[in-house]
Amino acid sequence: MTRTPEDFNAAGAGYLPGHLGIRITQLEKSHVHAELEVKHALLAPNGFLHAGTVVTLADTACGYACMAHLPEGAESFTTIELKSNFMGTAREGTVTAEAMPVHMGRNTQVWDAVVRHRQTNKLMATFRCTQMILYPKAKT
Repeated sequence: MTRTPEDFNAAGAGYLPGHLGIRITQLEKSHVHAELEVKHALLAPNGFLHAGTVVTLADTACGYACMAHLPEGAESFTTIELKSNFMGTAREGTVTAEAMPVHMGRNTQVWDAVVRHRQTNKLMATFRCTQMILYPKAKT
């Protein structure tokens, strides 16, 4: 089934991605783009964008990318590992994430994401996650 950015945005509306305002803006074979507007509720008490917001943006982009590229017969996935490195932050504007595949196997997928501040093009974070592909359980 071919999915569109609108499909993922609608699916996430009642969940954390929708609550944070994450939007998928582009969905292609080699990458997925997502973005969110920085707002006060997404900041840490120090006034900077909360690291968890950045991780959630990157993880959402990678997760939706994985879902859009599941192997035949797979029904879903779950994250089994993730890692982030932070180089900067934001207080306002738009933050973007671009997810790209590293490994797209039958049992696992590995996705990288680059997070940037749109207005300055400043690199904010890199992100990598490993997804375990889930298949329907055999009936016994």
